[in-house]
This record gives sequence, C-alpha cells and structure tokens, in this order.
Amino acid sequence: MPDLRKRPYDVVLYGASGFVGRQTAAYFAAHAAGLRWALAGRSGEKLETVRASCGPGAAHAGIVVADASDDAALAALAGNARVVLSTAGPFALYGSALVAACVAHGTHYVDITGETPWARGLIDRHHAAAAKSATRIVPFCGFDSVPSDLGAWLVARALQCEHGEACVDVKACFSIRGGFNGGTLASLFNALESGQSALMADPFLLNPEPPAGVDPALHADPAGARRDADFNAWLGPFFMGPINTRVVRRSAALLAGKTSPFAPQFHYQEYLRYGRGALAALAAAGSSIGMAAGQEALRIAALRRMAQKLAPQPGAGPSEAAMDGGSFRCELIGRGAKGAIVRGRITGRGDPGNRATTVMVCESALALAGDPATLPGGATYGGVLTPASGLGAALAKRLAAAGMDIGPAP
Repeated sequence: MPDLRKRPYDVVLYGASGFVGRQTAAYFAAHAAGLRWALAGRSGEKLETVRASCGPGAAHAGIVVADASDDAALAALAGNARVVLSTAGPFALYGSALVAACVAHGTHYVDITGETPWARGLIDRHHAAAAKSATRIVPFCGFDSVPSDLGAWLVARALQCEHGEACVDVKACFSIRGGFNGGTLASLFNALESGQSALMADPFLLNPEPPAGVDPALHADPAGARRDADFNAWLGPFFMGPINTRVVRRSAALLAGKTSPFAPQFHYQEYLRYGRGALAALAAAGSSIGMAAGQEALRIAALRRMAQKLAPQPGAGPSEAAMDGGSFRCELIGRGAKGAIVRGRITGRGDPGNRATTVMVCESALALAGDPATLPGGATYGGVLTPASGLGAALAKRLAAAGMDIGPAP
C-alpha cells in the first residue's frame, strides 16, 4: 500500500473547466483551506482561467494538464494525488483510463456519474485489485446517488440501533426543483447511443452477484402512478430511480454480514412526489405516461439526434439564479424485520444536479482526504464501492456540517 501522505496533492479536481467542475473549484477555494489541491483537465489555459475566477482561496491551487486519452499524463496525475475527484463526463467516454490509473497507483477516487453500465465495467475490471490495495473507488457521489444511498443506509442503521431489527424494506420519495446541465444530458445520450439501455433494465446490475432466490420482478422499476398512504401523497416513477436503486442494492450487498443493518432479502424502491388530491393524481399519471413515451422516443436515432441539438451542450447549464433557487427533499421510510418503522429525510438548498451535487462530491473527496480510520471498514478497506459503503457516517457528518438537513422525519 503506497504512502499517500508523501504525494504533492491531497485532492486533484479533474474536469475542472467543465460546468460542474468550475463549481467544484469554487467550492474548494472556499472550503479547503490548508489542503493541497489542484485543478486538472486537458487545457492549461482554461484551468488557469478557472483558478483566477475563484479568487484568493484558489491562488495556491496547482494546475495539472492531462487529456483523458493520455495514459502517461493520467498516470502522473494519479501518482501525485491522494484523492482524485472527477466531473469529466460522459464517464464511459472519458473516465475509464483515469480510474485505471487511480487503481494502479492506489489513489482514492470519487465522481458524479449516473452511468450504471459504465460502473458495472469498473466493478468487473477493478474491484478485486482496489480491494486488495485498500483503494476506494466511489462513483455516484453527486445527486446520483448520495441522498438515496446514504438515506437508505441511515434509516436501516436507525432500525438496527434503535429497535434491534434488520431492515427489510426502504422506500423513498423525492421532491425536487432544478434543471439539467449539458454534461448530464450528454451522458444520457451516450448511454442510449451505445446500446446500454438493456443493461440498465437489470435491477441488480451493480450487485456483486444476483441475490439467490429473489424474483427480479419484485424489484422492477415503477411504471405508473400510485397513491401511497405512508407518504400521504400521489407518487410516480422517479427518472433517477433506475440509477439510484441499483446503487442502494449494491450497498446492501457489499455490507452483508452479521453486523449489517440490511436483511438478506432487503428491498428498496423510490418515487417522485406529486402531492395530494385529484390534480396531483392527474399529474402523476400524465408524467408517468410522458416519461415512458419519452424513453421510447429516445431509442429512435433520428429523434435522439434532434433532442441532442435542442439540449444544453456540455459545459452549459442553468443560470446562477436558477441554481440558487433550486432544492431537493428526499423522504424515506424503513421497515424492520419485526415491524418497526423509521422515517428519515435528507434535504438541501440549491439545484440538485448542480449546486447540491457540487457539495456532495466535494465533501466526498474531503472525507477521503481525511482520516482513513473514520471511514467504513477502516484504513484497509477498498474496492469499487458506493457512497454508503465507502464513506458512510463520515460523509453524512460532513454534509450536515455543510448545511444539508439529515435526520429523522416527523
């Protein structure tokens, strides 16, 4: 295991000139005093512009030029960092060589991907080696999929600690206000273009192996509106559910064992909240139909190309005012093996896919750059992990300190 303390940088922000990357640089400039950090990407000129825009807090930040296709440059980047934070998507196009370099050099890694088929490839190629070297490779550290994954784990742990029961079921519902950036949409279009949508339909895509004796149909993604008595609201499919649910299921599988808060037959599902009453019912039904129709339409190449032309391009996204005005609320209900119920919540201000994602991924990197003994499994644990299994309570504490509301729900 390499001595990471001797490396010149604690954290390197890769893709720092992109839309979310610029926000991570600004966040580090404001919150990473005393840390050795650097901006990285393919254009030194753009990186210097980003550094200058971040003010005095970034004056000491390094500049690392490394193209996503330059293996030697990526190896040097990884070899000089304790932690790499990447916002350079689509990750299936630009992320694989960087992760390989991090695993080869024992460098911890976080990103904001929602690309589950790409993450499946990382698991197959790198989990064993990363586990052996105690290297933490933690994708999905943005709004994809921290609230779902960390929230489900916190609810399950509350059931275990407060009631002595393993968690058999968690369901979550989201309320969100925000927009998309060009990088997120580029990742979606690339997944469709590369024919990965069939893989995305597998509810256990990210599990170490499919659970024995479980009917996959019981874990299938919701397809229509429903009235939920527990949430006292009309719910519909959440467009991020096919990502988040796979991540939560991997967490439960990775944490399996005598001390796990999750029962062997654990079940997780999530929804989007529409409210109460007849109008909410119509909105939930209409949105469910529209989402299904939109997914089918994007499978048609001509319609997909048209949508790509109309969508924000990589590097672009919502205005500052729109991002500041966004918000999210994730409410969760967990049930124990003997019937106990625990409610939890994670809420945050700012556009979920941009402002909140920036906080989540930056605090994830800062958690990895801190004391390894405070992380799940201690200093000798590693692999291709999830936010809950790789960061756990350390990330929850950091997010709460950063202003997110994390705790029991009334």
